Amino acid sequence: MASTINTAELKKLYRHRWVPNLKIPLFYGIWIALGVIAWNSSYWLLTWSCYLAMGYMQMGIVTFMHDCTHSTLFKARWKNWVFGVFAMVPLVISFISFKEDHLLHHRHNRSPKDPDAFTMGKRGVGDFILFYAYAVVGVFLTAIQFTLIFPLRVLRGKKALIHWSEIALHVAVMWAVFDWAASQGISGKVFDVWFWPLVFFGFFNSVRFIAEHYGCPWNAGQLVGTRTITSNQINSFFWNNINYHIGHHSYPGVPWYNLQKLHALMLPEIMRVGASIERSYFAVFLHALKHGPETEATTIKVRRA
Repeated sequence: MASTINTAELKKLYRHRWVPNLKIPLFYGIWIALGVIAWNSSYWLLTWSCYLAMGYMQMGIVTFMHDCTHSTLFKARWKNWVFGVFAMVPLVISFISFKEDHLLHHRHNRSPKDPDAFTMGKRGVGDFILFYAYAVVGVFLTAIQFTLIFPLRVLRGKKALIHWSEIALHVAVMWAVFDWAASQGISGKVFDVWFWPLVFFGFFNSVRFIAEHYGCPWNAGQLVGTRTITSNQINSFFWNNINYHIGHHSYPGVPWYNLQKLHALMLPEIMRVGASIERSYFAVFLHALKHGPETEATTIKVRRA
């Protein structure tokens, strides 16, 4: 895509800064604190509220990991790899599997080669089952996709070795944790504080992903094939501006903390081409649930509210 942004302004947006990443320990601290509250709570409403909030925070942590796939969270490439692998341990799936899939998604966004374009099909029974299953219990399908299906189809050689080594690491960590928990008679509580937040995370992730691309023009490039959800500043803070998704797809090397500035610079071009900007994740998500899986013939551009 030809840039319409001043080169000097764009260059500033690519600069790495360490201060914004102080959010990383903050987010982990909140996530752990919620787990401690849930662990000690005897009130089901408080316990499940904590599980929900933990899933929401995990979505924020995963957006940090997402920046690692583009080597933009840290300036040093190895730091992105270390954090990416570490952040994926609670999610079971491997960092390299997600990274390779995600880079293909960027390269072939909303096209037949996009590995994440599962909302597009022939509206057969299987398409409907897959679409609504992902919308409701996406965490299970995501685990299968990135642990087995994508690696077996695509990863070869060194990348396949790294993937299975990561999976072995996850198995070893979980074995150690649950073996210790069983010896203490608390395996049930450990399972609950790990598993249920993951289910909520999966739902938030499904809402986010579907809203970012559903209904955008098919095979039309990064700018119009992606949607920005302005949402609100609280959600932007906790999800690290991933909602400014048009800018991210157009300039994936820009770190998360500069995406709002990038959006402001791109806005004239976004308006000119009529790319989609919406105010609410759930509004687009509910629209998608109403209309179901897409086909090239039925793809409807959801216009800016």
